[in-house]
Order: sequence, then C-alpha cells, then structure tokens
Amino acid sequence: MASLYAGIALALLAATSYNVGLIQEKRALTRMPALDLRLRRVPRVIASLLADPAWLAGFALMLLGLACQIVVLTFEPVSVVQPVLASGVALVLVLSRVVLRERLGAVEFRCVAAMAVSVVLLAASEGRAGGGAGHHASPGWMAAVAVPSVVIGLLIGASPLRRRSPGYRGPAAGVCFGVGTGLLYGVAALAIKGLSGILVGPHHALHIAAGILASPYLYVLAGCSAAAMLLYQVALQSCRASIVVPVSNVTGSVYFMIAGTWLFHEHLPTSPAKLGLRLAAIVVAGFVLVALSRQAAEEPLPGPAAVPGVLGRQ
Repeated sequence: MASLYAGIALALLAATSYNVGLIQEKRALTRMPALDLRLRRVPRVIASLLADPAWLAGFALMLLGLACQIVVLTFEPVSVVQPVLASGVALVLVLSRVVLRERLGAVEFRCVAAMAVSVVLLAASEGRAGGGAGHHASPGWMAAVAVPSVVIGLLIGASPLRRRSPGYRGPAAGVCFGVGTGLLYGVAALAIKGLSGILVGPHHALHIAAGILASPYLYVLAGCSAAAMLLYQVALQSCRASIVVPVSNVTGSVYFMIAGTWLFHEHLPTSPAKLGLRLAAIVVAGFVLVALSRQAAEEPLPGPAAVPGVLGRQ
C-alpha cells in the first residue's frame, strides 16, 4: 500500500507539473502572433516558440511532468497511473478561471468534482491481489494499435485548420483539437510505457542510455509529441484552454488506459468489488469527455472580430 500511495503522489506531481506548464504556455501564446502551421512556416513557428522565455518555462514544466510519468510507470500499472494523470483536468479548469480568467460553467464545475471522485475510486480499488506493472508489449500489436491511432489523431486534430469559415475557431474546433492531440499524446504515452521497461533491471547508466537510443519507442514518442505539440499550440492560442486541455487529457487518458492495459498484459484487480471501483473510475473519466464535448457543441460561436486569421493570416 505504501508503494501505491507513493505512485499516486508521483503521478499527481506529474499531472500538476504538466498542466501548470500548459497554462503557462497558454499565457505566453496570447502575446504571440497567430501561429501558421503551413509546412514551410513550421521552422519559423518552432523558432518563435523557443525564443520566448515564458513559453520555455511552461515547456520545461511539461517535460518535468513527463519525466515523473516515465518513473511512475516503471512500478505502477497503467490503470492506476492514468486516472491520476487525468485528474489534472480539474487543475486546468481551476487555473483557467483564476489565471486565464476563463469562465467556468456548471458543467465544468461538475467535471472538477467528477475527476476528484475518480481519483478516490481509483485509490480505493487497489489491493494486494491486483496485478503489477507490465513492461513489454508485442511490437506487432503495438504497431497495429498505434499506426491507425496516429492517422486518426492527425486527421481529427488538423481538421479545424482546413476550415475557412470564421467559426472554425469556436468550441467545436476546440473539441477536434482536443480529441486529435489526445490520441497523439496517448500513442506517445504508450511509447513512454515501452521506454519504462528499459529502466527495469540491474543495468547501469550507459546500458540504459544505449537501450533508450536504440529503441523505436523513443522516436515514436518524439514524432507523436512534436506533432501533438504544434497542434496544441494553435489550439491553446485560438481556443479556450478550459475546453481544449480537458478534452485532450481525458481522450489521451482513456485511450492509454484501455490500450496500455491490454498491450502490456497488466491485470485488473481480482476482487469484484475493487474491479468495480476501478472500472467506475474509468467510466467517470469517459463521462467527463462526453460532458465537455456536448457543452462545447452547445456554446455559441465567437464573432468574426474575435477570430484569428486562418493558418496565421490576419
């Protein structure tokens, strides 16, 4: 049980660091010109991001959160870690109100409470009979799951960029950005889980470094994270963080929890009561996504004056 609480504490640290970093990035992006993701403009976008100290501070916090996530995944199963990481949704909703002055509606307040309930259910679901963390997955099955997920994530996440109407930056676009980047980050999380297996065993630092550099998971992680990050920056700049971030987090969390538990052969609790609690935590996380998506679809679109130019054109 001490290991469980240490794992949950580290996962909470990862979620806090990562999501505070996102809010810091959002603050920095509001002061930048509209980002343009046309292919020949991407290097200029990356250079402008790396030249902004405020954005770099947020990015550093996100990297710290990812590092904590890799560590905690070495000794806790996906079905324990990921709902805790998803609890960062509650933090984002609060910070978007306090720091970014975005209004929290009744549905969003319910989502905060729902994510808190999810974490409580998760902690109550752990027991000695539950399975441990898995560290290895079949490369063939991993590719069969990851490749279609990346393609679907790119198609959904980039779909708002292809729309030329003024409303394409509205709440529905925020949901598209969120679902697309969530799938990409979910595949990146599978790669992180794969890399965590290299840390297991009596290897010294040089063997670990060589194993990481030789692993295809490193390059899957880098590619998916880079694509998701660029889409995320446009989403944060043009849409409400209180819509984009929760939808992305919950999509990635539910995807990673289901796919990761199966691919890495992790076992759910054997006790029917504890299994019910853990499945309830997963259902609550999914409910948050559905509730936020429905809310976004019902919100009025922004007026033309409030909408940035398509693909960076003013």
